[in-house]
Amino acid sequence: MRTERRTLVGVLGAVLLGLVLAFAAAQGTATVTTYASGLTNPRGLAFGPDGTLYVALAGTGGDTATTDQCAQVVPPIGPYTGGNDAGIASVDKNGSVTMVASGLPSSVNALKDHVGVAAVAFVGDTLYALVAAGGCSHGHADVPAGVVRVGADGSTSLVADLSAFWQANPVAKPNSGDFEPDGTAYSMVAYQGDLYVVEPNHGEVDKVALDGTITRVVDVSAEAGHIVPTSIAVSGDSFLVGNLGVFPIVPKKDGILRVTLDGQISAVAADLTTVLGVVDDGNGTIYVLESSNAEGMPQPGAGDIVRISSSGERTVIASGLTTPTAMVLGPDGALYVSNMGYGAPPQSSEILRIEPPM
Repeated sequence: MRTERRTLVGVLGAVLLGLVLAFAAAQGTATVTTYASGLTNPRGLAFGPDGTLYVALAGTGGDTATTDQCAQVVPPIGPYTGGNDAGIASVDKNGSVTMVASGLPSSVNALKDHVGVAAVAFVGDTLYALVAAGGCSHGHADVPAGVVRVGADGSTSLVADLSAFWQANPVAKPNSGDFEPDGTAYSMVAYQGDLYVVEPNHGEVDKVALDGTITRVVDVSAEAGHIVPTSIAVSGDSFLVGNLGVFPIVPKKDGILRVTLDGQISAVAADLTTVLGVVDDGNGTIYVLESSNAEGMPQPGAGDIVRISSSGERTVIASGLTTPTAMVLGPDGALYVSNMGYGAPPQSSEILRIEPPM
């Protein structure tokens, strides 16, 4: 992602430190409640077969450096240093948080931006996690960025080495100013027994089969340049992919693409801002998570959720979110959002339950 975004993350962390942030009074008519709290850098969300919510946690990184071992992310973003405090938490229907897996790779860059476990997804009863902090350029020379299978006991095993795939298969138009050799994988969904991963820094969507085979679905950079595709959701027999865009933020410059299984791209919605989550409810309605709709740099309280009807009508159903990072539709029809997902003090982030208005 762009250098400007990463600079802001460190600044925003300082701004948030010691502050108590609340939602803006204008929440539309949605019902907003705190579902879970006390988390650190929550990212992607997924519901398990039993209705339990699972949360990817980025962790806080560490001090393991690999600057003498491999190509690094260039300053001012890099270099990264690695740690092992990323993980996965579960949240039951009472809001109780339990660590499901811990000790996974985390990393922090020179601007105090954190990566770790970026997303979670289920194929059948089996939980899979997208480990974004792996790779030598993230301070983990022996553990790649990739997809791991999570056992019932919290153990993990590598399914697919994304670091190796990305380095062997570069995209057409990488952005040299903030290029990350091991990517910054952000989102993952399951569809028809396979996993689909979005990598924003390079600009691509990749398919990961459970036998570890990786194939590129589409090189977004070749089609649209450096728009930073970030979020993904299943939509019928294709995918919706939202783009974060570059920084400083220019409101209404981002949007949502439809990506087919054979890599065809078409526009679904434009005039959106910093899209970090997208949901298709299966009934013709799309929900869009805008992480910050303020001009310039992300602002506390500037996140919102936009509902787009089948006719194209748009309604802001919730506002006042602070640096939200992911959104999923629950089995109860409510939206669940990782709020204060970056730049916040440790253990101050939360998961919100947002019941859309009729």
